[in-house]
Amino acid sequence: MRVLPDVVGGMPRARRLLVAGTAVAVVAALAGCSQFDAALGQRQAVVTFNPGTTVAQRMAVRAACAKTPNVTPQPLPSDMNSPYALQQVIYQINQASNADVALLEKCLAKFPSVAGVTLQDSADEGN
Repeated sequence: MRVLPDVVGGMPRARRLLVAGTAVAVVAALAGCSQFDAALGQRQAVVTFNPGTTVAQRMAVRAACAKTPNVTPQPLPSDMNSPYALQQVIYQINQASNADVALLEKCLAKFPSVAGVTLQDSADEGN
């Protein structure tokens, strides 16, 4: 039976294990940071509607204001027959400039059924 030496290349076994464990931890932390950084840049405009606004009216608002530069509406829900379908319309505005957001707000203001718009970023979520 062959016994492995406690020292290889001048480094004790315990130290090699510590270095390897640290390297694994650093790689895992960096992977987590990149996912966190990707989520940080997320911005949304959340549009709320007055009571009694029909799904057809909400769809008209969604379609008309989706033409604003650098503004993308979230995909439609799979069940449009649900009473909760399009309770809010959410636009992704990650790439939108302040001027683009102002154009979106101007578009939304044309519709009497729109109660308001809230601009939020990923830092606002969960609060």
